[in-house]
Amino acid sequence: MEVSGRHIVITGAAGGIGRALAGRLAEERPRHLVLADRDIDGARAVAGPLGAQAVELDAGEERSVVSLIEQATAEGGPIDIFISNAGVPGAMGGPEAEDAVWDEAWRVNVMSHVWASRALLPQMLDRGEGYLINTASAAGLLTQVSSLVYSVTKHAAVALAEWMSIEYSERGVRISCICPQGVRTPMLELAMEDAAGAAALTAGGLIEPEDVADAVLDGIREERMLILPHENVAGFMALKGADPERWLKGMRRIVRGAREGTPG
Repeated sequence: MEVSGRHIVITGAAGGIGRALAGRLAEERPRHLVLADRDIDGARAVAGPLGAQAVELDAGEERSVVSLIEQATAEGGPIDIFISNAGVPGAMGGPEAEDAVWDEAWRVNVMSHVWASRALLPQMLDRGEGYLINTASAAGLLTQVSSLVYSVTKHAAVALAEWMSIEYSERGVRISCICPQGVRTPMLELAMEDAAGAAALTAGGLIEPEDVADAVLDGIREERMLILPHENVAGFMALKGADPERWLKGMRRIVRGAREGTPG
């Protein structure tokens, strides 16, 4: 799908990957561009120079997601491409994370995609055309060793996109899932505080949000389900699928080496 002349909505657009997506897709001259974020002042700062519409959004609440879609539709007509990019890091560590942290991560990292799909799919299926794009992470294909909460919710986000791609692609609705690894954003800083997490994230090199935006635009044009800005992620996926025990041993070695201060 070409994005020129399309109505595009991007959530989590005040910074990081969302901000880079806004700038890159604006260059393609969409018909209408909507930038949504909990940080409405940040969204307005990004939207102003781009001539975009800014909308306040709490991605962890269904009524807020539905309100965003209603406001965008009222201003720009039917939505062609919805990029559900908002996300939260959850908490470092394992199952000891508090229930409130799990709940927020589940709502923002998974249910926000579900709610957007629930609201948009009927009209897209009626038109026989539309594009739903969810930002997950390479953590959803592999794992994020420093955060169980993040890994679990991102795995769920990937599974959601896979299911919808199988179910709806032949009915005209395209589905993509963005799965970057290490990207220089504020969210990365939390994961980098853990030595093991930092070692795993930097294995494929760190890239800029603008690099992700370029990969997303290419993925939209090619209508690829999995958008992998880091080329090495596909190789790790192949190893994990072909020889999971070998992959697990390698991940344990990386974690052990990072925590002991020795090479993995």
